[in-house]
Amino acid sequence: MMIIRYIQPRDIQDLYTLAQKAGFGLTSLQPNIEMLTARIKRACDTVEGKLEKADQGYLFVLEDSELNKVVGVCGIEVALGLKEPWYNFHVSTQVHASQPLNVYKALPTLFLSNDHTNCSELCTLFLDPDYRLNQNGKFLSKVRFLFLAAFRQYFENTIVAEMRGYSDEKGQSPFWNAIGHKFFSIEFAKADYLSGVSQKAFIAELMPRHPIYVDMLPDAARDVIGTVHPNTMPAYNLLLGEGLRYQGYVDIFDGGATLQAAVENLRSLKESHLLTVSIEAVENITLGQEPYIIANDRYQDYRAIMLYSTPDQASIQITKQQAMQLNVKHGEHVRLLSINIQGK
Repeated sequence: MMIIRYIQPRDIQDLYTLAQKAGFGLTSLQPNIEMLTARIKRACDTVEGKLEKADQGYLFVLEDSELNKVVGVCGIEVALGLKEPWYNFHVSTQVHASQPLNVYKALPTLFLSNDHTNCSELCTLFLDPDYRLNQNGKFLSKVRFLFLAAFRQYFENTIVAEMRGYSDEKGQSPFWNAIGHKFFSIEFAKADYLSGVSQKAFIAELMPRHPIYVDMLPDAARDVIGTVHPNTMPAYNLLLGEGLRYQGYVDIFDGGATLQAAVENLRSLKESHLLTVSIEAVENITLGQEPYIIANDRYQDYRAIMLYSTPDQASIQITKQQAMQLNVKHGEHVRLLSINIQGK
Protein backbone atom coordinates (compact mmCIF):
# COMPACT_ATOMS: atom_id res chain seq x y z
CA MET A 1 0.00 0.00 0.00
CA MET A 2 1.13 3.55 -0.72
CA ILE A 3 0.95 5.92 2.24
CA ILE A 4 1.91 9.57 2.65
CA ARG A 5 3.25 10.78 6.00
CA TYR A 6 5.64 13.33 7.45
CA ILE A 7 9.30 12.71 6.72
CA GLN A 8 11.38 11.23 9.57
CA PRO A 9 15.15 11.09 10.27
CA ARG A 10 15.16 7.39 9.36
CA ASP A 11 14.29 8.35 5.76
CA ILE A 12 17.63 10.02 5.04
CA GLN A 13 19.12 7.28 2.84
CA ASP A 14 15.96 6.90 0.76
CA LEU A 15 15.76 10.68 0.38
CA TYR A 16 19.39 10.79 -0.74
CA THR A 17 18.65 8.11 -3.34
CA LEU A 18 15.73 10.18 -4.65
CA ALA A 19 17.95 13.27 -4.82
CA GLN A 20 20.45 11.36 -6.92
CA LYS A 21 17.69 10.44 -9.36
CA ALA A 22 16.26 13.96 -9.57
CA GLY A 23 18.88 15.33 -11.99
CA PHE A 24 19.43 18.96 -12.92
CA GLY A 25 17.00 21.73 -12.10
CA LEU A 26 15.34 20.55 -8.88
CA THR A 27 17.15 23.00 -6.64
CA SER A 28 15.44 21.98 -3.39
CA LEU A 29 16.47 18.32 -3.68
CA GLN A 30 20.25 18.17 -4.03
CA PRO A 31 22.26 14.96 -3.39
CA ASN A 32 24.00 16.37 -0.33
CA ILE A 33 23.66 14.37 2.90
CA GLU A 34 24.30 17.31 5.21
CA MET A 35 21.77 19.50 3.45
CA LEU A 36 19.13 16.76 3.34
CA THR A 37 19.67 15.91 7.01
CA ALA A 38 19.18 19.57 7.92
CA ARG A 39 16.05 19.72 5.76
CA ILE A 40 14.57 16.71 7.54
CA LYS A 41 15.33 18.22 10.94
CA ARG A 42 13.72 21.51 9.93
CA ALA A 43 10.59 19.67 8.77
CA CYS A 44 10.36 17.72 12.04
CA ASP A 45 10.95 20.88 14.09
CA THR A 46 8.19 22.63 12.14
CA VAL A 47 5.62 19.99 13.09
CA GLU A 48 6.79 20.12 16.70
CA GLY A 49 6.31 23.91 16.81
CA LYS A 50 9.96 24.72 17.49
CA LEU A 51 10.54 27.21 14.66
CA GLU A 52 9.57 30.76 13.81
CA LYS A 53 7.46 31.28 10.69
CA ALA A 54 10.46 32.33 8.60
CA ASP A 55 12.07 28.90 9.10
CA GLN A 56 9.04 26.65 8.84
CA GLY A 57 8.70 24.08 6.07
CA TYR A 58 6.81 20.79 5.80
CA LEU A 59 8.12 17.71 4.02
CA PHE A 60 6.01 14.65 3.17
CA VAL A 61 7.08 11.29 1.80
CA LEU A 62 5.30 8.65 -0.25
CA GLU A 63 6.14 5.26 1.24
CA ASP A 64 5.70 1.80 -0.25
CA SER A 65 4.60 0.22 3.03
CA GLU A 66 5.19 -3.32 1.79
CA LEU A 67 8.87 -2.56 1.17
CA ASN A 68 9.24 0.10 3.90
CA LYS A 69 10.75 2.29 1.19
CA VAL A 70 10.33 6.01 0.52
CA VAL A 71 9.68 6.49 -3.20
CA GLY A 72 8.56 10.12 -3.41
CA VAL A 73 8.75 13.45 -1.64
CA CYS A 74 6.90 16.77 -1.65
CA GLY A 75 6.94 19.88 0.49
CA ILE A 76 5.38 23.18 1.49
CA GLU A 77 7.34 26.22 2.64
CA VAL A 78 5.32 28.39 5.01
CA ALA A 79 6.62 31.89 4.21
CA LEU A 80 9.22 32.88 1.62
CA GLY A 81 11.80 35.61 1.89
CA LEU A 82 11.51 36.52 5.56
CA LYS A 83 15.17 35.82 6.39
CA GLU A 84 16.89 36.27 3.05
CA PRO A 85 15.43 37.81 -0.12
CA TRP A 86 13.38 35.58 -2.40
CA TYR A 87 14.16 36.51 -5.99
CA ASN A 88 12.59 35.88 -9.36
CA PHE A 89 12.26 37.77 -12.61
CA HIS A 90 9.02 39.56 -13.46
CA VAL A 91 8.27 39.64 -17.17
CA SER A 92 6.97 43.16 -17.59
CA THR A 93 6.76 45.83 -20.31
CA GLN A 94 8.89 48.87 -21.03
CA VAL A 95 7.35 51.43 -23.42
CA HIS A 96 9.51 53.63 -25.68
CA ALA A 97 7.52 56.30 -27.51
CA SER A 98 8.06 59.54 -29.41
CA GLN A 99 5.19 61.40 -31.04
CA PRO A 100 7.46 63.63 -33.21
CA LEU A 101 9.15 60.52 -34.61
CA ASN A 102 5.89 58.54 -34.74
CA VAL A 103 7.55 55.75 -32.73
CA TYR A 104 5.83 53.54 -30.21
CA LYS A 105 7.47 50.34 -28.99
CA ALA A 106 6.28 48.15 -26.12
CA LEU A 107 9.16 45.85 -25.23
CA PRO A 108 9.10 42.86 -22.85
CA THR A 109 11.67 43.07 -20.06
CA LEU A 110 12.91 40.99 -17.16
CA PHE A 111 13.06 42.82 -13.84
CA LEU A 112 14.48 41.37 -10.61
CA SER A 113 11.62 41.05 -8.13
CA ASN A 114 10.85 40.16 -4.50
CA ASP A 115 7.08 40.20 -5.04
CA HIS A 116 6.55 36.74 -3.53
CA THR A 117 7.91 37.65 -0.12
CA ASN A 118 5.73 36.14 2.63
CA CYS A 119 3.95 33.77 0.25
CA SER A 120 3.70 30.04 0.97
CA GLU A 121 5.30 27.72 -1.59
CA LEU A 122 4.65 24.27 -3.01
CA CYS A 123 8.07 22.71 -3.49
CA THR A 124 10.35 19.66 -3.65
CA LEU A 125 8.06 17.39 -5.67
CA PHE A 126 9.80 14.27 -6.95
CA LEU A 127 8.61 10.72 -7.55
CA ASP A 128 10.85 7.74 -8.28
CA PRO A 129 10.47 6.96 -12.01
CA ASP A 130 9.70 3.32 -11.17
CA TYR A 131 6.57 4.45 -9.30
CA ARG A 132 5.13 6.82 -11.89
CA LEU A 133 1.99 4.79 -12.38
CA ASN A 134 -1.36 4.08 -10.70
CA GLN A 135 -2.03 7.78 -9.99
CA ASN A 136 0.95 7.97 -7.59
CA GLY A 137 2.12 11.27 -9.07
CA LYS A 138 -1.24 12.95 -8.58
CA PHE A 139 -1.52 11.49 -5.09
CA LEU A 140 1.87 12.86 -4.06
CA SER A 141 1.29 16.32 -5.48
CA LYS A 142 -2.31 16.82 -4.42
CA VAL A 143 -1.94 15.68 -0.83
CA ARG A 144 -0.40 19.11 -0.18
CA PHE A 145 -3.67 20.76 -1.14
CA LEU A 146 -5.54 18.50 1.27
CA PHE A 147 -3.08 19.47 4.00
CA LEU A 148 -3.60 23.15 3.20
CA ALA A 149 -7.35 22.67 3.46
CA ALA A 150 -7.05 20.97 6.83
CA PHE A 151 -4.55 23.40 8.37
CA ARG A 152 -5.28 26.67 6.60
CA GLN A 153 -4.25 28.68 9.68
CA TYR A 154 -0.57 27.77 9.29
CA PHE A 155 -0.16 29.24 5.79
CA GLU A 156 -0.21 32.59 4.02
CA ASN A 157 -2.89 33.97 1.71
CA THR A 158 -0.98 33.29 -1.52
CA ILE A 159 0.60 30.01 -2.62
CA VAL A 160 3.30 29.85 -5.32
CA ALA A 161 5.13 27.05 -7.13
CA GLU A 162 8.39 27.45 -9.03
CA MET A 163 8.35 25.07 -11.97
CA ARG A 164 11.53 23.50 -13.28
CA GLY A 165 12.62 25.33 -16.43
CA TYR A 166 14.18 23.89 -19.54
CA SER A 167 17.65 22.37 -19.49
CA ASP A 168 19.00 19.73 -21.85
CA GLU A 169 20.24 16.24 -21.05
CA LYS A 170 23.73 17.64 -20.47
CA GLY A 171 22.49 20.12 -17.91
CA GLN A 172 22.75 23.16 -20.16
CA SER A 173 20.19 25.92 -19.68
CA PRO A 174 19.88 28.42 -22.57
CA PHE A 175 18.37 30.98 -20.18
CA TRP A 176 21.26 30.72 -17.74
CA ASN A 177 23.82 30.80 -20.55
CA ALA A 178 22.31 34.03 -21.90
CA ILE A 179 22.00 35.88 -18.59
CA GLY A 180 23.39 34.34 -15.42
CA HIS A 181 26.54 32.98 -17.03
CA LYS A 182 27.45 36.49 -18.18
CA PHE A 183 27.79 37.57 -14.55
CA PHE A 184 29.17 34.33 -13.10
CA SER A 185 31.81 32.14 -14.68
CA ILE A 186 30.07 28.96 -13.55
CA GLU A 187 27.92 26.43 -15.34
CA PHE A 188 24.18 26.10 -14.78
CA ALA A 189 24.56 22.84 -12.85
CA LYS A 190 26.87 24.55 -10.35
CA ALA A 191 24.53 27.55 -9.98
CA ASP A 192 21.64 25.14 -9.53
CA TYR A 193 23.56 23.35 -6.77
CA LEU A 194 24.47 26.59 -4.98
CA SER A 195 20.83 27.61 -5.06
CA GLY A 196 19.88 24.29 -3.50
CA VAL A 197 22.31 24.78 -0.62
CA SER A 198 20.82 28.16 0.30
CA GLN A 199 23.10 30.45 -1.69
CA LYS A 200 20.47 31.63 -4.17
CA ALA A 201 20.25 35.06 -2.54
CA PHE A 202 23.98 35.58 -2.87
CA ILE A 203 23.83 34.82 -6.58
CA ALA A 204 20.72 36.91 -7.15
CA GLU A 205 22.28 39.95 -5.50
CA LEU A 206 24.94 39.98 -8.21
CA MET A 207 22.41 39.79 -11.04
CA PRO A 208 21.61 42.99 -12.99
CA ARG A 209 19.29 45.39 -11.17
CA HIS A 210 18.16 47.16 -14.32
CA PRO A 211 15.58 45.71 -16.74
CA ILE A 212 16.88 43.16 -19.23
CA TYR A 213 15.32 43.59 -22.66
CA VAL A 214 14.03 40.22 -23.79
CA ASP A 215 14.47 41.08 -27.47
CA MET A 216 18.23 41.40 -26.93
CA LEU A 217 18.52 37.79 -25.76
CA PRO A 218 19.35 34.88 -28.09
CA ASP A 219 16.38 33.05 -29.58
CA ALA A 220 17.12 29.94 -27.51
CA ALA A 221 16.83 31.94 -24.27
CA ARG A 222 13.70 33.87 -25.33
CA ASP A 223 11.95 30.66 -26.31
CA VAL A 224 12.18 29.13 -22.82
CA ILE A 225 11.01 32.12 -20.76
CA GLY A 226 7.93 31.04 -18.82
CA THR A 227 8.09 27.45 -20.06
CA VAL A 228 8.74 24.29 -18.06
CA HIS A 229 10.94 21.24 -18.49
CA PRO A 230 9.22 18.45 -20.50
CA ASN A 231 9.42 16.16 -17.46
CA THR A 232 7.61 18.82 -15.42
CA MET A 233 4.63 19.28 -17.75
CA PRO A 234 2.41 16.76 -15.90
CA ALA A 235 3.02 18.60 -12.62
CA TYR A 236 2.46 21.96 -14.34
CA ASN A 237 -0.89 20.87 -15.79
CA LEU A 238 -1.92 19.36 -12.48
CA LEU A 239 -1.33 22.67 -10.67
CA LEU A 240 -3.30 24.54 -13.31
CA GLY A 241 -6.20 22.20 -12.64
CA GLU A 242 -6.01 22.98 -8.93
CA GLY A 243 -6.29 26.72 -9.55
CA LEU A 244 -2.74 28.06 -9.88
CA ARG A 245 -1.85 30.35 -12.80
CA TYR A 246 1.22 31.83 -14.48
CA GLN A 247 1.33 35.57 -13.71
CA GLY A 248 4.54 36.58 -15.48
CA TYR A 249 7.13 35.51 -12.90
CA VAL A 250 10.03 33.23 -13.86
CA ASP A 251 13.02 31.64 -12.14
CA ILE A 252 16.24 33.68 -12.26
CA PHE A 253 18.32 30.64 -13.25
CA ASP A 254 16.40 28.67 -15.88
CA GLY A 255 13.44 30.95 -16.75
CA GLY A 256 10.89 28.37 -15.63
CA ALA A 257 7.36 29.60 -14.90
CA THR A 258 6.24 30.41 -11.38
CA LEU A 259 2.57 29.65 -10.75
CA GLN A 260 0.50 31.29 -8.04
CA ALA A 261 -3.00 31.45 -6.58
CA ALA A 262 -4.94 32.80 -3.64
CA VAL A 263 -5.18 29.87 -1.22
CA GLU A 264 -8.91 30.48 -0.80
CA ASN A 265 -9.42 29.82 -4.53
CA LEU A 266 -7.80 26.38 -4.54
CA ARG A 267 -10.03 23.47 -5.51
CA SER A 268 -9.04 21.59 -2.36
CA LEU A 269 -10.53 24.25 -0.11
CA LYS A 270 -13.75 24.28 -2.08
CA GLU A 271 -14.23 20.56 -2.68
CA SER A 272 -12.56 18.61 0.12
CA HIS A 273 -14.88 17.64 2.94
CA LEU A 274 -15.04 15.69 6.19
CA LEU A 275 -16.69 12.28 6.37
CA THR A 276 -17.16 9.68 9.05
CA VAL A 277 -15.14 6.46 8.80
CA SER A 278 -16.99 3.17 8.56
CA ILE A 279 -14.64 0.19 8.95
CA GLU A 280 -15.96 -2.79 7.01
CA ALA A 281 -14.84 -6.18 5.80
CA VAL A 282 -13.26 -6.08 2.35
CA GLU A 283 -16.14 -7.99 0.74
CA ASN A 284 -18.69 -5.48 2.03
CA ILE A 285 -17.04 -2.37 0.55
CA THR A 286 -18.46 -0.88 -2.61
CA LEU A 287 -15.66 0.05 -4.98
CA GLY A 288 -15.88 2.68 -7.70
CA GLN A 289 -13.79 3.93 -10.60
CA GLU A 290 -12.90 7.28 -9.05
CA PRO A 291 -9.76 7.50 -6.86
CA TYR A 292 -9.84 9.62 -3.71
CA ILE A 293 -7.23 10.91 -1.29
CA ILE A 294 -8.28 10.31 2.29
CA ALA A 295 -6.38 11.88 5.23
CA ASN A 296 -6.72 11.67 8.99
CA ASP A 297 -6.35 15.44 9.63
CA ARG A 298 -4.16 14.77 12.68
CA TYR A 299 -1.57 17.49 12.76
CA GLN A 300 0.99 15.60 14.86
CA ASP A 301 0.62 12.33 12.92
CA TYR A 302 -0.64 13.30 9.48
CA ARG A 303 -1.27 10.41 7.13
CA ALA A 304 -3.01 9.95 3.81
CA ILE A 305 -3.79 7.06 1.48
CA MET A 306 -5.50 6.64 -1.86
CA LEU A 307 -8.59 4.48 -2.22
CA TYR A 308 -11.45 3.68 -4.60
CA SER A 309 -14.27 3.26 -2.07
CA THR A 310 -17.41 5.10 -3.08
CA PRO A 311 -18.38 7.65 -0.39
CA ASP A 312 -21.92 8.63 0.46
CA GLN A 313 -22.90 12.05 1.77
CA ALA A 314 -21.86 11.36 5.35
CA SER A 315 -19.42 8.44 5.46
CA ILE A 316 -16.70 6.50 3.67
CA GLN A 317 -16.07 2.75 3.96
CA ILE A 318 -12.50 1.57 4.56
CA THR A 319 -10.89 -1.74 5.49
CA LYS A 320 -9.17 -2.55 8.77
CA GLN A 321 -5.82 -2.36 7.00
CA GLN A 322 -6.60 1.09 5.62
CA ALA A 323 -7.75 2.21 9.07
CA MET A 324 -4.44 1.04 10.52
CA GLN A 325 -2.50 2.91 7.84
CA LEU A 326 -4.43 6.08 8.61
CA ASN A 327 -4.42 5.45 12.37
CA VAL A 328 -8.16 6.09 12.63
CA LYS A 329 -11.02 4.25 14.35
CA HIS A 330 -14.60 3.53 13.39
CA GLY A 331 -16.70 6.70 13.63
CA GLU A 332 -13.81 9.16 13.45
CA HIS A 333 -13.63 11.90 10.83
CA VAL A 334 -11.36 11.94 7.77
CA ARG A 335 -10.92 14.45 4.97
CA LEU A 336 -11.64 13.41 1.39
CA LEU A 337 -10.67 14.87 -1.98
CA SER A 338 -11.20 13.44 -5.44
CA ILE A 339 -7.86 13.03 -7.20
CA ASN A 340 -9.35 13.81 -10.58
CA ILE A 341 -11.23 16.96 -11.44
CA GLN A 342 -14.81 16.47 -12.58
CA GLY A 343 -15.08 16.53 -16.35
CA LYS A 344 -11.32 16.00 -16.89
